[in-house]
Amino acid sequence: MKKIFLSFFPFLLLLSLCHAHLRLPRVAGQFYPKDKKMLSTFIDQSMPKKQIKISGRIVSLLVPHAGYEFSGRVAALAYSVIGGDYEVVFLIGPAHRSYIKNAAVYPRGFFQTPLGKIQIDEKVTAELLKSPHFSASEKAHTSEHSLEVQLPFLQKKLKPGFKIVPILINTENIAELQEMAARIAKAARGRKALLIASSDFSHYPAEDIARKADKTMIRAISSFNIGYLMKTAYALMNKNLKNYVTAACGKSAVAVVMEVSRMLGATEFKLLKYSNSFKENPKNASSSSVVGYAVGVFVSGKKAKRKMFKIRLGEEGKRSLLKLARDSIISELKNREMDMSLSDNPEFNLPAAVFVTLEKNGNLRGCIGTTVEHMALKDSVVAYARAAAFSDSRFIPVKLKEMDDIEIEISILSALCKITSYKEIVPGKHGVVVSDGKKSGLFLPQVWEKIKGKEDFLSELCSQKAGLPPDCWKNKGTNLYIFTVDSFKEPR
Repeated sequence: MKKIFLSFFPFLLLLSLCHAHLRLPRVAGQFYPKDKKMLSTFIDQSMPKKQIKISGRIVSLLVPHAGYEFSGRVAALAYSVIGGDYEVVFLIGPAHRSYIKNAAVYPRGFFQTPLGKIQIDEKVTAELLKSPHFSASEKAHTSEHSLEVQLPFLQKKLKPGFKIVPILINTENIAELQEMAARIAKAARGRKALLIASSDFSHYPAEDIARKADKTMIRAISSFNIGYLMKTAYALMNKNLKNYVTAACGKSAVAVVMEVSRMLGATEFKLLKYSNSFKENPKNASSSSVVGYAVGVFVSGKKAKRKMFKIRLGEEGKRSLLKLARDSIISELKNREMDMSLSDNPEFNLPAAVFVTLEKNGNLRGCIGTTVEHMALKDSVVAYARAAAFSDSRFIPVKLKEMDDIEIEISILSALCKITSYKEIVPGKHGVVVSDGKKSGLFLPQVWEKIKGKEDFLSELCSQKAGLPPDCWKNKGTNLYIFTVDSFKEPR
């Protein structure tokens, strides 16, 4: 008997090793069917009958992770557009039930679903774990559903033998997210890799609020800028919208995948569909409390270049903002309330750096704004229109009787770009910021209309706006920044 046991010992040892580090399905039967045939059938029936054509190379997917009865058919759209020859899939989502300090990586072994096992790409996870921003944690993945619900789609769509790299991220620290993205991009480069950002969007507001907020977040994704995406989420949260718990539960995962996609050559984000829990399952959900879902792809074209992200207004949008600025000043003078709810136009809800300028009979009557996006465009226009009218220390506050003689101009700034020499400044095109680290000043591009020469322009900027010596722009210790402006004013 002892000899028989010893002869089987190597087999038993191998069997036990095969089951070591096996992450069993945790939400089968809850988030998706537990029965293999039912699960396979659901996915097959959820795929669109008409193939969606995507021009360009697909780098990444944005996919929701709710129960299949709510978001499964939406998620299927994303998986329907990919081919089957990826060798490694980076699955990146939030940890809903565990506290994690760094990105939590499932380091080795397998994930299992009713459709079978999927191997972890241990070579890639080992690479990531060399960075202090990644930690090995099987525990963090034990009960998490955000990645598990993606696996059956991959098993149905990809050729057998693909491997996965499961990563959970909760941090909102921009520098850390950028470091994580750089590491993942390095690990993905040179491989047939697909990235998946697993995230739902707004949680629990009424359907109308969810639609406005989610469309805003989706627009921010097109910026390919982690900081801007996070600012958009914060701006929406600061609106104190009723029952609005989060802008996106996996916004950190979306931010990282967005940045990795940029590093791997993606030039565009294409939305495939936007929906919510009520639209997808009206029998078991309410329109007064929804969760938003979006699916999309990050794509790279052979000749396509990434366009500079700008708020898109159009003439009607500009007229609406100018009216908003005027109404905000008059409402303050008359002690009236303003409607500061989310706009139907998602561009108005995006963070924006804004200056509002008032002129009376062709002369400056007030000008205040910011070079940093810290409020939604709509909120910024209201705040800085009032500040220009009542808080510019160079002028007495505006009176109601003056309003017919006042002309309003709004300037929306691009991000600041530091330059090494004043020679890079283009007169008429660039606004300029000068700073010595303690004092700073700003001239909008419109100032070129009154001060033509570059040296005169910079000298006035240093002395008039920054309170520095007129020739400070020549000093090596002085920082110069340029920016562009979309500027528009009321018709005379």
